[in-house]
Amino acid sequence: MAIEIARERPDSAEAAGLIEELDSYLIPMYPIESHHGYAVEKLIREGVIFFVARQDGGAVGCGGIQLFETEYAEVKRMYVRPAYRGLGFGRQMLTCLADRARELGAPLLRLETGIYQREAIGLYERFGFARIPPFGEYREDPLSLFFEKRLP
Repeated sequence: MAIEIARERPDSAEAAGLIEELDSYLIPMYPIESHHGYAVEKLIREGVIFFVARQDGGAVGCGGIQLFETEYAEVKRMYVRPAYRGLGFGRQMLTCLADRARELGAPLLRLETGIYQREAIGLYERFGFARIPPFGEYREDPLSLFFEKRLP
């Protein structure tokens, strides 16, 4: 399947729609104190470099990275529509994000995900991420897992 991944503003119609879908999926699963995803406005304010994946012109997924100086880059708002999961779109998005982080000089790629995101956890582990303790502003949360991958 041909996929095109391109940088895009998170407030574009398709990007914002994907983020809204992600929120609709996650919000019922976790209490508010375990919601760590940035709203569209915060993605922009924090300078998150955002991408949208498309197949045959239709948006199928998204993701971004936020740089934390030269210490690490963090994956933000990674999402693939359910109908496209298991087809390699998530791996291609992670590759894009890792490549961009590496180009910008980040030695590590980190992320937080919820414990109920089994497909995402499997993807991250297959991609070479290892579990770590909370990082940055995150605190221990029994509903969160934290991962890191060294970028060669």
